[in-house]
Amino acid sequence: MTERIRQPALQPPPIRPAVPRSEDPAAWLEAHYRHVWETRMRDLPFVNPALTVEAVGFQRLNGDWLGVMITPWFLNLVLVYGGGELWGDIPAGERRYLNLPCGTMQFIADDDPDIGPYQYCPLIAPVDKLPDMATARFVAADAVKTVFCPPAPPEPEPVELPETRAETPEVSRRGFFRRLAGKRS
Repeated sequence: MTERIRQPALQPPPIRPAVPRSEDPAAWLEAHYRHVWETRMRDLPFVNPALTVEAVGFQRLNGDWLGVMITPWFLNLVLVYGGGELWGDIPAGERRYLNLPCGTMQFIADDDPDIGPYQYCPLIAPVDKLPDMATARFVAADAVKTVFCPPAPPEPEPVELPETRAETPEVSRRGFFRRLAGKRS
C-alpha cells in the first residue's frame, strides 16, 4: 500500500478541451484584449501607451489558426484551435513544442475564462522599445511571414576534390641524376 506523505502545494489546473473555431479569430481576440486593456492593464507601469490592440496575419496552418497579437504589454504568436493537427490540449501554464514551417517553437498554454484555451509563443515582452504602432505592425507582419516560410535549405558542403597532379612517374635517385647528366633511360 502506498501512502501519500505530502501533497503538492499547487495542483495543475484541469484541462478544458478546446472547441474548434471555424472563423478567423482575429476579431474576437481583438475585442477580448481591448476589454483587458481598458479594464485591467491601462494603468500598469510596463505598458506602452503608443500601442493599441491589433491582430495581425491570422491564417490557417494544418487546420488551426496562427497569427500575432499586438497589445500595449506584449507581442505574441497565438495559436487557436481550429480542428486541425497543430493543437494539443495541455494544462494552462504547460509548454509544448510545435513544428512549424520555420522550425520548432515553444508555446505556452493558457485558458482564459472569457475566450477559452489558446496557446502562445512570446515574441516581445515588454514592448516598451517599440516606438509606435507602425513599427509593431511591421514586426508582427515580419514574424508571421517568417513563421509561415520554411527555412532556406542548407548550403551544400563543398566537396574536396583530390589533388590533380600531372601523371609523373616516380623518379629514383639514380634516375634523377641520370637526367641531370642528360642521359635518358
